[in-house]
Amino acid sequence: MHALPSTSSLRSLASLILIGANLVPLIGVVAWGWDLWALLVIYWIEAFSTVLLGVAKALFAERGSPDVVGQIEPLHELREKRGGWCPRPGWPPIYLRNIPFGLSMLGTWTLSIVPPSALYWLSVDRPTTLSINLLLGIGALVFAHGAEFMVEYLGQREYTDVSARELLRTPTQLTLIVMLLVMLGAAGGQEMGFVLLVGFIGAKTAIAISEVSTDRLGAVIRRLVERLGDDADLSRPQPELDLPDETVQARVTVSPKSVLLGSLSAVGFGFANHVGILVIFGFIAAVGAENIVWIAVGLGVILLIVAVRVLSYYLRYGTIEYQRRGDTLVAYDTLLEAPQWVVPIQSRSRFSIRNAIPDRIFRTGTLTISGVDTAPSDEVQFGPVTDLDEAIETLDLPVRREERPARDPAVIVASVGLILCFAAVPLGLLVTPQISQTEAFGILGAFGSFFLIPIGALLWAALSRI
Repeated sequence: MHALPSTSSLRSLASLILIGANLVPLIGVVAWGWDLWALLVIYWIEAFSTVLLGVAKALFAERGSPDVVGQIEPLHELREKRGGWCPRPGWPPIYLRNIPFGLSMLGTWTLSIVPPSALYWLSVDRPTTLSINLLLGIGALVFAHGAEFMVEYLGQREYTDVSARELLRTPTQLTLIVMLLVMLGAAGGQEMGFVLLVGFIGAKTAIAISEVSTDRLGAVIRRLVERLGDDADLSRPQPELDLPDETVQARVTVSPKSVLLGSLSAVGFGFANHVGILVIFGFIAAVGAENIVWIAVGLGVILLIVAVRVLSYYLRYGTIEYQRRGDTLVAYDTLLEAPQWVVPIQSRSRFSIRNAIPDRIFRTGTLTISGVDTAPSDEVQFGPVTDLDEAIETLDLPVRREERPARDPAVIVASVGLILCFAAVPLGLLVTPQISQTEAFGILGAFGSFFLIPIGALLWAALSRI
């Protein structure tokens, strides 16, 4: 009976096969006369498929991901969400906390790769013919990545040992390589083609070996890649909580209508990024040009961003049930069936009433609990609940009732008057016949933020004293 090859031998063989597979296109260009631009199309599509599969893998990653310092990911409120949802029986759960990282990766491609790539291919005076061999090559690459996702990542349960930030490191590196190659190609034209191909193959092979190989060659390349990249810790233990042993003694649910109204403040963050700003300016430009098609597209994208932001906010706060278990307060998500945070009631944590605008309009109530060890931000939100006083009494919480500011009509009247003064300038631009609509929208697009900031602050001051 023949002995089976050792694990290290198989890994070395896998590294050699990986190197050979990445060198095949280079051999094809040199020896068989393959079209260079067709190969660049294949590699672009492969990089994009790697990004899509990286995002799909990130959704299933069990380990937690540290925050990205200095950045706010899209739908960042889901970063603190615990628990997951199983898309089908036998599959691992999709964790909502990983969605912001996936959207951030897709947004990077949408803004940084797709536009310059499109301009690059349009500037090349050499159309690419979609031959059968080219389509088969593209299909084989996509199938290989999909098979690796199904067989190894899901089948071998690799998702249990990685975080979303770890998985998206490789697509990020490939994105940077594609950006570099596109810029070099745009600067050098066809003469740079062979150099581009060699550089892409070398970088792609090094990254692939560093990810899958554990032998000496893989270790050397991995250290080189880590020195060139970010050496920060990209993973932390799974951020799930265990419920206290005590049974539920009392429970309070949130007010859905107040949660939905409170999500309007989160909608603004949906446009406080590069994509949101581009969408707003694009919509303003379409209105100024009176192009019905682009107005409809811009309005559809705006409504989509608003709907996603509202849904994200509702998933964060609208599915919570607050439970009293012994001397512990538990925020339990009834949709994901997982505790979100746990805090001892008689502890150093401070319970205070939040002066939230939706609460003043709907007569609901919200608490802020600071000093919570089981929350990443050390501060959590309780509510909004329909009757705050009744909730405090039901759960026996240590809260002072007199913390919410009283109604102040003088502040409301003064704020509304100042709002009308600030709004008179942009409204006057729209109705005056001396300035065209195109010029008016251009001025508002350039200086509108200077009016929105004081108007928003005054509106908040008025609503907070209703």
